[in-house]
Amino acid sequence: MAGVSHPGKQPTVKEVAQHAGVSPMTVSRTLAGGANVRPDLQERVLAAVRELGYHRNENARSLRPGQASGLIGVAITNLGNPYYGNFALGVEEAVAETGRRIVLGNTGGDPARERQLVADFMGRQVEGLVLVPSGGPSDHLRPERLGDVPLVLASRRIYGLDVDVVLLDDVGGAYRGTRALLDAGHTRIGYLGNVSSAFTGARRYEGYMRALDERGIEVDPDLVFREHHDSGSASDATRRLLDLERPPTAIFSANNRNSVGALHEIGRRLRGGASAAELPALVSFDDFELAELMPVPVTVVDHDPRELGREAARLLLSRLRIGDRTQVPARVVEMPVRLAPPPSD
Repeated sequence: MAGVSHPGKQPTVKEVAQHAGVSPMTVSRTLAGGANVRPDLQERVLAAVRELGYHRNENARSLRPGQASGLIGVAITNLGNPYYGNFALGVEEAVAETGRRIVLGNTGGDPARERQLVADFMGRQVEGLVLVPSGGPSDHLRPERLGDVPLVLASRRIYGLDVDVVLLDDVGGAYRGTRALLDAGHTRIGYLGNVSSAFTGARRYEGYMRALDERGIEVDPDLVFREHHDSGSASDATRRLLDLERPPTAIFSANNRNSVGALHEIGRRLRGGASAAELPALVSFDDFELAELMPVPVTVVDHDPRELGREAARLLLSRLRIGDRTQVPARVVEMPVRLAPPPSD
């Protein structure tokens, strides 16, 4: 196979054909569904597409040469989570001020879906990308694949990828939330965390551990449940926590979906006749819908996801104004969080 595209330049159909050792027509037919193309040739074409990072140009017929698309690609991990809906609104508000629009996609935290979504965005000739990363392999996000399209990561960082990032103070927020429970007299504090491989999961667990270590409290592994990213699995983990012979008197929840799951189990026990005094206090990292109406007091490690989105968009727009992405070093912005106690009776 021959034919290699130049770094920073998007490969063409002709280059894919040369790399696969087939005709440009075979490439076009394969990408259009593979009609009348032998399976072995389809495999060669698709392998070349992956290796070269080729993206179909969906906008080529509608854009004049040199015309910008006016589109910003935004990829989030959970469209069903209101948190990310507000984040996307923040991005949209900031880019709309420049006359641009967003194209929104959901990865579900699946690296393969993320890769395909980024390829789709590139095919639409987006001017820039805002991504909440899934945490999988990141070769599709490297400059040689994206060319001159700037990328901003939000909420999570990918080490080894030199791009702008906007984060939350995950460690400090988890530390302050856990410390608030310790100050209230709790020493058996359960932990409901998201997947340990996720950037935020590791940072928030670090804050929890730091607060306990500061008070000389050894972490009881029976009280730690990680790897939860939806309310159903978090509800089951809370049930197991509360069924322990010595259950925790408080729970730190590392995200809002885990908090909803914990409260689902707490509510079930209240309906079964348990008193609120028998059930754990709860600290939630991230606010969630109707938190102030929950049957037990909830302290929230709070921040504004819409402002997080606006900040990510501002970083991206500044890159577009700069033009040369290498002119300014990659920036990391860490946004503050605050501890919001439950409302008083």
